[in-house]
Formats: sequence, structure tokens, C-alpha cells
Amino acid sequence: MAAALTGVATVASLLSAPAAQAALPTPVSAATARSYLAALPVATEDRSGYNRDLFPHWITQSGSCDTREVVLQRDGTNVVTNGSCAATSGSWYSPYDGATWSAASDVDIDHVVPLAEAWDSGADAWTTSRRQAFANDLSRPQLVAVTDNVNQSKGDRDPAEWMPSRGAYHCTYARAWVQVKYYYGLSVDSAEKSRLTSVLNGC
Repeated sequence: MAAALTGVATVASLLSAPAAQAALPTPVSAATARSYLAALPVATEDRSGYNRDLFPHWITQSGSCDTREVVLQRDGTNVVTNGSCAATSGSWYSPYDGATWSAASDVDIDHVVPLAEAWDSGADAWTTSRRQAFANDLSRPQLVAVTDNVNQSKGDRDPAEWMPSRGAYHCTYARAWVQVKYYYGLSVDSAEKSRLTSVLNGC
């Protein structure tokens, strides 16, 4: 009887415990990121011809859930969704600025390497299907839920022009940025490489 009660208590404690907060896939180590960065080609950027519609994003991932909804569930805590997979409640911590939000409408899904930045760095030569894969990549550290106006203030700027206000996240951000660029064979410009080198050397 005691054992049974202990088992019930254990189950109850598990059910009442808050769900662990998920996050973007863990980036490569700083050492690996430094080696990747050294291998990236350095080139000037030219945004002529960029159009966001050339990167089909928020595609259906499973059932009625699109990429945005999948990331909201992954990065949130105690997320509840309706029959259309839209998040109706939950909590989201933004690693860029340290803010926590209780409404999905206050959260954007940031492309760590922005679509326009990718276009400048080589994606202009890609097929539409490859651009779609990049814009919806759940396997690399490319998508993360953050405060909406922080994402909007970032825009399409690279690390030479913008870094998260929360300094504790700079190393993770730089590692993620370099991993994504390396995986997709994208270039960096000289100022971007210099800033990333500086951040990664301090990790």
C-alpha cells in the first residue's frame, strides 16, 4: 500500500512539475564555430533582387501545424493549442532580451540568419526549394522565438550591425549564426567576420 501511495505521489509530482523549456537546437561549440568561420568565403554583399516571397516560409510541418506554430510549441512552456494548432496560452522566454511573454502574439520567430542576409551571401543562386528549406529549418539553430519588437529592431542586420541586448547570449548567437552559414555554404563580409571572430574568441 505504501509503495502504491509513493507511486501515486511520484506521478502527481511529475504532472504538477512545470514543463522544461525547450530552445533552438544546440549550436556547435565555439571551437568548431571558429573553424567553420575560418573556412567561410569572404565576399561583399549585394541585395539587388531580394524579395521575401522568394523564401516560402511557415510551411505546413505536420497536420495543421506550420513552422511558426511548431517553434512556438518547442520554445514555450506549458503551451496549449487549439484544433488549428494555434497557441492559445503558454509562456515564452526571449533569450535575446530576457523578457517573458504570455501571449503568442507578443512573440516572433526569428531567422537567426535573416532571409535577406542569406540572399546577399549566396542564396540568390539557390533553387526555391532550397530557400524554402532554409526558411523553415528546424534541424539547425536557425529559428528561435523572441520578443516581437526585438526581432523587428534586428531586421536583416548581421552581427557587425546588431547583437542581442542580453550579453549572456552573444556566444550562443554567434555559434548559431556561423553554423547556419557554414551548413548552407554562405559567405560572410569582412566586418561580419571580424565581429564574429571577436565574440567567438571570448566564448
